[in-house]
Amino acid sequence: MTAKYTAYQELESRFTRLSMINDALGILDWDSQTMMPAGAADGRAAQIATLRVLAHELLTDSRLADTLAEAESLPALSPWQRANLREMHHTWVHANAVPAELVEASSRAASACEMIWRTARPASDYRSLLPALTEVLELQREIGAAKAATLDCSPYEALLDAYEPGARTARLDSLFDDLAVFLPDFLPRVLERQATLPVPRSIDGRFPVSVQRTLGERLMRVAGFDSNRGRLDVSLHPFCGGATNDVRLTTRYDDADFTVSLMAVLHETGHALYEQGRPAAWLSQPVGAARGMAIHESQSLIIEMQAARSRPFLEFLAPLVRQTFGRDGPAWQADNLWRHYTRVQPGYIRVDADEVTYPAHIILRYRLERAMVGGDLAPADLPAAWNDGFRDLLGLTPPDDRRGCLQDIHWPSGGWGYFPTYTLGAVIAAQLFDAACRADPGILQGLGRGDFVPLIGWLRTHIHTQGSLLATDDLLTAATGRPLDAAIYRRHLERRYLDGE
Repeated sequence: MTAKYTAYQELESRFTRLSMINDALGILDWDSQTMMPAGAADGRAAQIATLRVLAHELLTDSRLADTLAEAESLPALSPWQRANLREMHHTWVHANAVPAELVEASSRAASACEMIWRTARPASDYRSLLPALTEVLELQREIGAAKAATLDCSPYEALLDAYEPGARTARLDSLFDDLAVFLPDFLPRVLERQATLPVPRSIDGRFPVSVQRTLGERLMRVAGFDSNRGRLDVSLHPFCGGATNDVRLTTRYDDADFTVSLMAVLHETGHALYEQGRPAAWLSQPVGAARGMAIHESQSLIIEMQAARSRPFLEFLAPLVRQTFGRDGPAWQADNLWRHYTRVQPGYIRVDADEVTYPAHIILRYRLERAMVGGDLAPADLPAAWNDGFRDLLGLTPPDDRRGCLQDIHWPSGGWGYFPTYTLGAVIAAQLFDAACRADPGILQGLGRGDFVPLIGWLRTHIHTQGSLLATDDLLTAATGRPLDAAIYRRHLERRYLDGE
């Protein structure tokens, strides 16, 4: 065995330890958003900060650069090992650009700001959040500036790169500007057609949370979720997290409306299926991780938007919800569910937005966070800028900050540069679903029977088990035969909302 191969083995061992730390962080973060008592917040912030510093120290060991160089010079590595080294190097670059004290300060500030946000949001009290949010932003700007010098990009692109490796603003601007031109013309056409259709009948009643949970868990299993390696809980903001082979999903319930939480469960199930389908032999290595947040969002949106809101699936769902809630009548038929779940109505809240207006919510956030990171927008001016931008994009002015700039957890928790991946994910989801259905025309028929096996099988082969073997563009081209193509996304919207398919 050569010394160079030993260098590669040393790297695998080091990144396995890093994976264990990240798994522990995942469980601590899940607990802090679901079950942790408020009085434990300070201690939890210290725990999380300590683990993040330990993870940072593993990646900033002075010997690591030489070990990477030794391993990368070995010609006999497999394609998976080569890709693993590429992902290791990417992680190393991000870590070594930022000093440990900045990592700790940012972690503590984000933990504290998130806890303030939890009370500021329902109270619509932006002023109480402003000092903490300003601190979080300043630290993120420092991190972005430090990484930008190494990555040869802007500070905002450096933050974006942590969530979507290789993504740059020129490409985002092109995509979002195209959508910003398409949507203002498309939305009135959709609303005009929608006005010719029967208004969805109200699905009224009281729906006990326990029954909603039972239904959600049943549909998780229908979609292929392995409940031996995950669980469903409640949080203020639905998310999917946890650890390797311990995937934690959350949703939120409204006992007067089961439809929102049900789709949230299916959305997070898409994330969970991706996590449960990653390549088993590489789970503790960077190459076994999900291929960036855009692909991750595409997996949640394939399940929620492409599959679960399709006419075939709603034909399967309708009798199930009638049985579950003991209801019957026109409001509970598949056609009414379809009109309900494809209803387009501009609103204030991103997570409740329909498929047509959702990109406008993301475009707004992308423009604002980029301006704040770049120093062109002060946090104190965020509420007014938010309201102006929202009015320009959707013709509405939020009545308060709770339904405006306070609604998302991302910025308070340090997630700057994350938002663009939502719309990138929607575009990718349409492209992947189109390719899957062309490859296997039985996918839609299967959804009509509640059979996700053909769809998940295709995703397992082309996305889940590929981990980070390929870069995002290469993965998408290998799966669909072409790079990112927003025209497929636009056609999907036209077929569903103008043609009624």
